Amino acid sequence: MDAGTVFATVSVTMLVNGLALGLIYRDLPSELRPSAVYWLVGTLLIALGCTGFAFGGPLPRPLMLTMANGFFIFGLAGYLRSLQEFHGERPQAYVFAVPVITTACVLVFSSVYPHFGIRLVVVSLGWSWLMIECIRLLVLGAREDRSLSRKMLAALFIVLFAYSVVRLLIYLSQNLRPDFAVETGANWINLASPIVMTLLPIVGTTTFSLMCSDQLRRKLERTASTDFLTGLPNRRALVEYGEEMFARTRAGRSVLAVAVLDVDHFKVVNDTYGHDTGDLALVHLARLLRAETRKVDVVARSGGEEFVILIEGLDEPETVAAVERLRLVVEDSAFNPAAGSMTITFSAGVSIYRAGDASFDDILRRADNALYRAKMRGRNRVEPWQAPVERAGSILH
Repeated sequence: MDAGTVFATVSVTMLVNGLALGLIYRDLPSELRPSAVYWLVGTLLIALGCTGFAFGGPLPRPLMLTMANGFFIFGLAGYLRSLQEFHGERPQAYVFAVPVITTACVLVFSSVYPHFGIRLVVVSLGWSWLMIECIRLLVLGAREDRSLSRKMLAALFIVLFAYSVVRLLIYLSQNLRPDFAVETGANWINLASPIVMTLLPIVGTTTFSLMCSDQLRRKLERTASTDFLTGLPNRRALVEYGEEMFARTRAGRSVLAVAVLDVDHFKVVNDTYGHDTGDLALVHLARLLRAETRKVDVVARSGGEEFVILIEGLDEPETVAAVERLRLVVEDSAFNPAAGSMTITFSAGVSIYRAGDASFDDILRRADNALYRAKMRGRNRVEPWQAPVERAGSILH
């Protein structure tokens, strides 16, 4: 089998794979569609590049080389632009400047001054720069997204980058003639190149589709665990965080404290100013709580006007002092809706892990009881949980 036949085979395979991505395009959410479009275009361009090498024989050789190499490198640029869209990066002119310059160099060194070695170096540099940028995006994104599909796609780019370097070194070491043709079977690496290059358009397209699916799944999980109004974790997420932190505390690796907060006289706010103002008040409070707590603390909205803060590493007096500081910050931060300025306050109950606690719910229940005590004692205050005092002679005989 000569290189032309291999190029023809892989180009058809790429086109079919690109068609599959096109079919699932409509099922993707709107924010992922631009990324999918660029990836699809990149796949089609690389397929056209393979087609050019396979069937471009009747064309003038400089035209065939320029078109085929141009399609290839613009396809790689499409992949880079796809990953930039996926990661929310703005388009940069240099993404397509590299393929334009590379294609122009191929034209010059195939028509004006034909030289295979120079063309090879120029094309390899263009490929390498684009693939390094793709690897950078995938590796940086892995800090927040550690999905297997992302790792696989990064590995594919790394393999192709390494191959392009090895390919360059092998060709240069052979002292090939300036008119050497890669689309023939004159060299074993001519046959290997189109096969290796199919990794991105074929395996890479499947992996990219999985990465989109992983992104969508994570978004759905975040939506399911996030309060729609405040953007804080909801009760479902609160329980998950609480159980994780409880397990660490029970294992002796930390100390868990829970504060339950409830907005004072919230019904009056809703009845007087309307539910829209009440919602704005909750958003205002949520923003203050998140801004004034540590990154390691978890602030959640458990429902209605009630919030819960999970605090690690502080004992009960320190936790009470921290929540008291929050109370003062909220009281001193005037809330200014369209209806006029008003003061928002909250009552809070605090409890910490105690020996004998069987679950996170035990701590949460005590903090909730302490909250009830704070409300009974006048609101706008922080109360630690206190064990009930048994009264002597309370048993009837």
